Amino acid sequence: MRYFDYIVAGSGLAGLYSAYRASKYGKVALVTKSSIRQSSSYYAQGGIAAVTAGDDSPLFHFQDTLTAGRGLCDSSAVNILVNEGPERIHELVEEGMQFDTFHGSYLLGLEGGHNKRRILHSGGDATGMKITEFMISKVLSRSQIEIFENCTVTSLLVQGDRCSGITLWNNGNNSNDTFIGRSTILALGGASAIYDRTSNPETSTGEGVALAYEAGCKIADMEFIQFHPTTLCTPSGKTFLISEAVRGEGAYLLNKNGERFMPGIHERAELAPRDIVAQSIYREMLKDKSDHVYLSLEHLDKDKIRDRFPNIYEKCSQEGFDLTKRIPVAPAAHYMVGGVKTDEYGRTNIGSLYAVGEVASTGIMGANRLASNSLVECLVFGYRAVEDASEQSEAPIVKEDFADNPYFKDEANNQLLSFVKREVGSIMAECAGIIRNEHLLRQGEERLNKLMASLPAMPFEINRKRASNLVEVATLIIRSALERRESRGGHFREDYPHENEKYLYHIIQRLGADIETIPVDN
Repeated sequence: MRYFDYIVAGSGLAGLYSAYRASKYGKVALVTKSSIRQSSSYYAQGGIAAVTAGDDSPLFHFQDTLTAGRGLCDSSAVNILVNEGPERIHELVEEGMQFDTFHGSYLLGLEGGHNKRRILHSGGDATGMKITEFMISKVLSRSQIEIFENCTVTSLLVQGDRCSGITLWNNGNNSNDTFIGRSTILALGGASAIYDRTSNPETSTGEGVALAYEAGCKIADMEFIQFHPTTLCTPSGKTFLISEAVRGEGAYLLNKNGERFMPGIHERAELAPRDIVAQSIYREMLKDKSDHVYLSLEHLDKDKIRDRFPNIYEKCSQEGFDLTKRIPVAPAAHYMVGGVKTDEYGRTNIGSLYAVGEVASTGIMGANRLASNSLVECLVFGYRAVEDASEQSEAPIVKEDFADNPYFKDEANNQLLSFVKREVGSIMAECAGIIRNEHLLRQGEERLNKLMASLPAMPFEINRKRASNLVEVATLIIRSALERRESRGGHFREDYPHENEKYLYHIIQRLGADIETIPVDN
C-alpha cells in the first residue's frame, strides 16, 4: 500500500488543475492510464468561456447556458460557474498563463449558443494544448505531486459510505497497486470514444463512470451525448475536429448542391446550439444519401483563416483539403453531458470521493453543453472540490484485504478489448446515435446484453475488465435513453420528437436499484 493525502485519477485539465491545487495542502498521487498529454482537454480547439469584456456579464453567460441546456440546468451550479469562472481565469493569468490578445485586450471568439464574444483562446485553435501544457508545467514543478502514468484504475476502495482510495493495474510491469488517501478525486473524462465515430482520443471510454457505478455512486443523465456537428470526413475514416469557432468566424454549412440549409432551420443559422446543428446535418446526409456535408470558407479572408486556425489548416492540408475553400464534415460523438452525480463542491454520494470535469454531472450542462463551458467547469469545480477536501481531516479506513488485488493479464485475451470496442462502437452508432427510437434502443440493449454474456468468465483479467467497462457504460446510456420518452438537447427520439414538460427532471441510475428521478434545481 502507498499512502497519500489526495489521489487524483485522470490527467485532463480537471485532473491536472485539481492535483496542482491539492499539492498546496498535502501529498498527491496523479494517476493516468496513458500519458499526461493524452486527454480530451489536450486536443480541445475551441477555448474557455468566461466573462471578461465590459459589454458582457455573468447574467448573460448564465442565460445562454440555460438556453442551451433546454430546461435541465441546475441554476445554482450555473451561477457558480459564471461568477467564479472569471476568478479562476484571472488566477491562471497571474501565474503566467497567456491568452490571445489584440491591442492589449483579450481576443474573444464567438461560438454557437453564445450571444456575446466571450471565448478566450490561446494559440488560436490550440487552447486545450496550451492550457494543458501550462498546467503540466505547474504540476511538474510541485515536489508534492507524484505522477503514475500507464496505470489503469481497477476499483474504488469503499467501505460503508466512504472511499479510502483506489486499486490500480500498472500496464508497464503488469502488477497491482493500492493507493490509500484521505480524499479521492475522479477526473477520468468522458465516454464518447465508445462510439465508432468520435472527436475524442481513444482513451475516453467512460471508465470513471463504470468505476463510480460499481462503487455505488449515482449516475445522472447518461442519455445526453453531445455530437459535435463538424468533424473532418476523410477517405481513411479518421476524424479530426473542426472547431465551432470556425463557424463563429462566418463559415457556412452547405448540402451536396452547394446550398445553405441552416438559415431555414434556426434564427442563428450555423451558430445554433450544437444539438440542432448536428441533427440538421444528419438529416441532410440522410436526404442526400451522403456521409458528409460541406463547410465552406470560400467567402472569408484566406489569410485571416490561416492565422486564426493554424492547426486546423495544417491538419486539413495533411489530409488533402484546403480549409480556406470547402471541406467535407460530419457529426461525431464529442462530449458526455451526464456522468457521476455531484453537488456544488464536486462531492459524490460516497464520502471522500469527488468527481470533476467531464466525468461529473454537476447540473451545469443540462441536456446540451454550451460550447466552451467544459474547460472552465474543470477549473471552477476542481478548485471547489480541493478546497472542500482540504477541510476533511478524517483518516482513511484501511483494511488488510485492501491490498489483496487479484487482477492479472492473460495473453489469450489480448484481442478481446479491441474486438469489444469495435462491437460497442457499432452498436452505439446504429442504435443510440444522433436520432434514436424505441426499436433501435431496445435492439441496442439486447446486443449489449449478449455481448456482456459472451465475455470470458474471468472477472479479474485486466482486458476482460476493460471490456466489461465499455459494455456497462454503453448500457447506462441506452437505459437512460429508453427512460426519456421525449426529445431534448443531445437526446433526440424520432418516436417522441418534441420536448415534454413531464420529463423536466434528471434520470439517476445506481447499481442494484431501480431508475429514479430527481427534480431540476431551478
